[in-house]
Amino acid sequence: MSKFLKILAIISACIAAIAAALTISYFVITKGALLDKNKLLSVEQNIVIYDGSGEEIASTYLKSKRQNVKLKDLPRHTINAFIASEDRNFYRHNGLNYKRMFKAAYKNLMSHSFKEGASTISQQLVKNTHLTGDKTISRKLKEIRLTKKLEKQYSKDEILEMYLNTIYFGHNCYGLESAAEFYFDKKAENLSLEESATLAGLLISPNNYSPFKHPEKSLQRRNVVLKAMKNCEFISQKDYMTSSKKPVGVKQNSVSFNNGDYINAVFDELENADLNFYDISDGCKIYTDMNPELQNFIEKLEYPCDNAVIITSADGNVLAYKSTIGNAKRQPGSTIKPLAVYAPAIEEKLISPHTQILDEKINYNGYSPSNSDNRFHGFVPVNECLSKSYNVPAVKILNSLTIKKAEKYLNAMNIALEDADKNLSLALGGMNHGLTVKQIADCYTQFANSGVYSQSCFIKKIEDKNGKIIFKAESSPSRVFSEGTASLINQTLLETTKSGTAKMLRNLTFDVASKTGTCGNDEGNTDAYSVNYTSGHTICVWLGDKNNKRLQITGGNQCCNIAEQILTRLYGNKKPTKLETEKGTATVEIDAELYYNSNKTEIADELSPILNKLKVKTLAGNTPQNISTRFTHPTIKAPTIKVENNSVNIELCQTKYYSYIVKRSNNTKNEVIYDAKWKKQICDTPPDGAYVYTVCPYYFDGKNRHYGDEITLPQIYVSSENKKPQIKIPEIAKGDWYNK
Repeated sequence: MSKFLKILAIISACIAAIAAALTISYFVITKGALLDKNKLLSVEQNIVIYDGSGEEIASTYLKSKRQNVKLKDLPRHTINAFIASEDRNFYRHNGLNYKRMFKAAYKNLMSHSFKEGASTISQQLVKNTHLTGDKTISRKLKEIRLTKKLEKQYSKDEILEMYLNTIYFGHNCYGLESAAEFYFDKKAENLSLEESATLAGLLISPNNYSPFKHPEKSLQRRNVVLKAMKNCEFISQKDYMTSSKKPVGVKQNSVSFNNGDYINAVFDELENADLNFYDISDGCKIYTDMNPELQNFIEKLEYPCDNAVIITSADGNVLAYKSTIGNAKRQPGSTIKPLAVYAPAIEEKLISPHTQILDEKINYNGYSPSNSDNRFHGFVPVNECLSKSYNVPAVKILNSLTIKKAEKYLNAMNIALEDADKNLSLALGGMNHGLTVKQIADCYTQFANSGVYSQSCFIKKIEDKNGKIIFKAESSPSRVFSEGTASLINQTLLETTKSGTAKMLRNLTFDVASKTGTCGNDEGNTDAYSVNYTSGHTICVWLGDKNNKRLQITGGNQCCNIAEQILTRLYGNKKPTKLETEKGTATVEIDAELYYNSNKTEIADELSPILNKLKVKTLAGNTPQNISTRFTHPTIKAPTIKVENNSVNIELCQTKYYSYIVKRSNNTKNEVIYDAKWKKQICDTPPDGAYVYTVCPYYFDGKNRHYGDEITLPQIYVSSENKKPQIKIPEIAKGDWYNK
């Protein structure tokens, strides 16, 4: 035998040995893989949700009550939408698409991962009903064997029907019938082409393509499915063009039940928990921190329009939640001001609460905001700008801060800006999509937590039926602002409750920091907010219209009214501990006269009278650097001097607390002509001659005089000849001289 044949024989033997080993491994690994008819026909997800005290929430024993659809009752376009989207060769293969499998295996090998699945509809059915979501070779081999068994025992139509009745569509919807009712409030047999494509598009990622959460992404995904249907020749080019231009048109089922909004939010969070819904076993237990008394209270409150309310604890649990708009994002209005403008600017040491901002007409490249009262207020301290929610100062500060720095802080609070958001209108809440009430509540809670941000959660933990914890909420607190910035924001928002836009809450007997917000125009408002927090809780109230209809609502009135009822119920006769307003701050005394009259911030002179000292609080490390010397070394503007009718008049600039020594001198004599408190004009009538006057300010502290620089005035001349002569009027002028 030639050498080549020997090598070929050895290679063939090795390949045969490997193949035999793989075959044996395949049968050993998949030996226990049995196809269970009951699992194929019924996915029962018995999920029990518990409140904060460990009691089962009354109406949430969620045994999936699916109404199975019959394939023969479904429109052809509905069936084709799933085939085109998930497995266009479904009716032509035997359950396994070997070409796709080898291609996926190669990509996984190159990327050192299991990203590519290449699962057919038959494989998906097996995986979803019989296996876990683990991406392992063992699981994949079991999937292949069970798929072969499935294809032998059931027809293609039976497999497709079982698939459509067990697939998960998000929002706790198992099966096509459940999804049709939830998303479109209709039976599956009545789904249109566009609706069918929307539901088929959900399967790749129900959470990311939910039309209620991400309408634009859902629309794009639906059109991808429609294009796939066109490529498969299930629909014509004309049908594709017509359908792809239509809106999603979802209509959520209006059936409501106790705690329904809270439970829906639980399932929304569950979908973000990186858990496979098909892995949640029978008897799964979800533990929340829901307070049934508070939940019942906010559900029974009277609301004038669409609404959303969330109550969270300072440690990050959601105690109560309701919403007529689901988890929709809305423009945040002025609630964004502390988050994107004031807190970042304080942190960057750009401003302090006492910094005065000129509220005036401005124009930044055509953007000219106005205040809600259509007035400008001159120089206004930052704390008043925020508590009264003036718009112009917020825009001015953001312009100085820069959008880039504001974005850095917002990103740290899990708020991502779109390109359309990156302009100065951001200071007033101008955002393309906006924020949810939960996002807003989480951002404000950080101020109560000394500048440390963390996301609140509906779910504390999840256990399987055996008590094993399969998920546990893990907060990832991160510092966004310093303790000092949080303290200063707390103090300012406490002032908002007492005398600012949230003054409707001023009669509460405990510390409540608040911020209101309103979006709209003279015709009405689309969004109104009241965000309120204590040391222990945060409450965010939103009122508006889901379709952006203009309403007569405001954050300071209707929203604050609802917030007051909730806060009163929450605390009753109890009082939360006071909010922190001191940590990380420094208190200094500044010169009040300079501050109010000249808009200067200088540390008060050590000799300054008490009435001239103004206490202000700043971020530690950002205290004023200049120290006033107005009293240790009095300084004035140069007085004016003039001679009228042989009288010398010296005018002194108006000053408080100062006294003056005025001296007159000539070649022969030097004398004091005035030594007393300020007065506007000092008059002197010296003899004829040339004189030089000096003025020296001083401050008398009760014991000693503290002199400033002596100011020498221009030399003047006094002469009796400069006096105007008294002209005697002729007698003839007093008579009728013309007739005489």
